[in-house]
Amino acid sequence: MAALAGMALKAEALTPLDERELRQMIAAHRGQVLLVDFWATWCAPCRDELPKLVGLWSAYKQKGLGFAAISCDEPEQEAQAAAFVSKQAAPRPHYIRRAQDDDQFINAVDPKWSGALPALFLFDRAGRQAMSFVGEADMRRLEEALKRLLGS
Repeated sequence: MAALAGMALKAEALTPLDERELRQMIAAHRGQVLLVDFWATWCAPCRDELPKLVGLWSAYKQKGLGFAAISCDEPEQEAQAAAFVSKQAAPRPHYIRRAQDDDQFINAVDPKWSGALPALFLFDRAGRQAMSFVGEADMRRLEEALKRLLGS
């Protein structure tokens, strides 16, 4: 975690996201397949997974893949989270969860989700949730799902 502290100097601020704004963000990506990653700096598997997800986005963005990285860090870790996600070259804007009620936010994402991290949610071109991965994702299975949804 100490290595993350040094990255906080040049990062852009994260865009706060509550339940309503989450739904708006997903709706704004209609027409694309959208991969939403919930992660945090304190979550080692999240930090390992984010560069792989950015790589998938980079490989498939021309085919219509959108990507949203949503930090679940606390406000006092926001600078570290912003620095980390910026360093990974994830597409902007970068988000941070700012829910009034965590349970309502989690249920707005997926009522079956406990809030455990890392968590990935894949939405089809119509904005419907097509798949979810909670815990470390099987990248091969995720890529197969992306190809299926993107029609490639």
